[in-house]
Amino acid sequence: MSPAPVAASRLAALREAMQRHGIDAWWLPSSDPHHSEYLPEHWSGREWLSGFDGSVGTLVITQQDAGVWVDSRYFVQAETQLAGSGIAMMKLTQGQAAAPIQWLAEQLPAGATIGYDAQVVSLAHARQMDEILGGAGIKQRGDLDLLDEIWGERPALPTASIQPHAAQYLDESRAQRLSGVRDAIAEHGADWHLISTLDDIAWLTQLRGADVGFNPVFLAHMLIGRDTATLFVAPGKIDPTLSEALARDGIQIADYSDWSSALAALPTSQRILLDPARLSVGTRQALPDAMPVVEAFQPSTLAKGCKTDHELSWVRQTMEIDGIALCRFFAWLEKSLAAGEKVTELTIDERLREQRQRAESFFCESFNTIAAFNANGALPHYHATEEAHSVIEGDGLLLIDSGGQYYGGTTDITRMVPVGQVSAAQREDCSLVLKGMIALSRARFPLGIAAPRLDAIARAPLWATGRDYGHGTGHGVGYFLNVHEGPQVISSGASVAAHTAMQPGMITSNEPGVYRPGQWGVRIENLVANRAAPESEFGDFLEFETLTLCPIDTRCLDLALLDAGEIEWLNGYHAEVRQRLAPHLDGDALEWLKERTEAVDR
Repeated sequence: MSPAPVAASRLAALREAMQRHGIDAWWLPSSDPHHSEYLPEHWSGREWLSGFDGSVGTLVITQQDAGVWVDSRYFVQAETQLAGSGIAMMKLTQGQAAAPIQWLAEQLPAGATIGYDAQVVSLAHARQMDEILGGAGIKQRGDLDLLDEIWGERPALPTASIQPHAAQYLDESRAQRLSGVRDAIAEHGADWHLISTLDDIAWLTQLRGADVGFNPVFLAHMLIGRDTATLFVAPGKIDPTLSEALARDGIQIADYSDWSSALAALPTSQRILLDPARLSVGTRQALPDAMPVVEAFQPSTLAKGCKTDHELSWVRQTMEIDGIALCRFFAWLEKSLAAGEKVTELTIDERLREQRQRAESFFCESFNTIAAFNANGALPHYHATEEAHSVIEGDGLLLIDSGGQYYGGTTDITRMVPVGQVSAAQREDCSLVLKGMIALSRARFPLGIAAPRLDAIARAPLWATGRDYGHGTGHGVGYFLNVHEGPQVISSGASVAAHTAMQPGMITSNEPGVYRPGQWGVRIENLVANRAAPESEFGDFLEFETLTLCPIDTRCLDLALLDAGEIEWLNGYHAEVRQRLAPHLDGDALEWLKERTEAVDR
């Protein structure tokens, strides 16, 4: 059966279940009890039900209508995958996160009931729904998981083992990290703290797993007291030796399924610290009603985001390792295309993986490789499949966005490759995107400025010519952790809040773009780290250290559009790339590196 009839059949089954339980609308986000971006199959209900497999999207279903709300990265993909399913693609623009809730308020009469699984909806989001829907007389119900009733072969939870992050990559102990969190607990006048976000737990415990695609994390919850800490994981995932090591550091192991009962047993005479944006409604409901709650931003998230000097030294080494793999890959690609060999978007994915796997420190890819030729490049999160992919032939632009998880860091890079003849319009787009990327790379900014405020720096060269792009300019990047992490995000659509302040050691992507549906897409991306800028009488400032090491193909550019300062930056960047990578390369890869890092002028 084709995807559309399958989705229609599953949608009908859900509506029958809704009717049995007196539910007028069902809310199904892309989420799990840990509010992860990449989900274990068990919680990939939105994808299973609708057929849309993008990483972000909210499915809302009534008895008459259904829609998946997606941002501009997925407009074309969602429209294609949802065609014929009875589910509409609904456009979500920046700053309009509440649009699906407002749609429900317009669709449902007073007295109607919206249902959702309270385990996968954040407390902050439920409050937003209550504010909008409650005012319209619409009730919420979170005690059901209707997917369990209709998903006959629902995948079980993952069972991969948990391992320690090797000591050589660390310069802090578990005890030190726990102590920092406990200091924050005390500052807030609390006795306990709940953590459900997987990368925070992995960072605190210095453990890594393989329960979630592309991110080396594991399913767990954590409860931290003034002098105790309990890690809730499924039995068998931690071996006795590691369990003993954790116990020596004051971390006890409990069954993942005992999380709710442990919360219910907490003393009501004590206070608990939680972050409503990073905790599910179900977890909040498990706490005793009488227990005082302190709500604040999760302290481990900021600590995790600010990499230490030791961690940054490993990231720099990892960038060299990744850059070596990329040079070998691009040398192969260029030689293969010149020889007229058949190369597809799938081939690119395979070859990139092969080159990265040569490194002993490689763990896995950090996300699905985006190898997108011409029109496919206009889909920011495009992923080639056996059923739908392009052969790299003829003329145009090839966009390659890829990354790796290494024990010494996480990488994410996008480069443009010219294929055959590149048009003047394509060169102009590439040049303007590079101007935006260089502008942000060279920026200096006050210590503590809210990261979203930097977004306009990268957009300015594009705005000047009437161009723009629908995604943010930069996301935080973990240290052998999630490729997308907070608290900072360089995006005009993000809220300006205290926790988004730019601090030394943060690693962020710098990736402006231009997308022309049906024609081509352009994105150029490096990772950058915040570091102290020279002293100023006007206060403390930060600047970016560019971490990524890989040539930017000047054959895609109209160099006349770059000013002298931009040419200087490009030549300086290429000189550093050559100096750091050349000693590790030979043969075709070395020759490719030398050619692609030749100095240019206008």
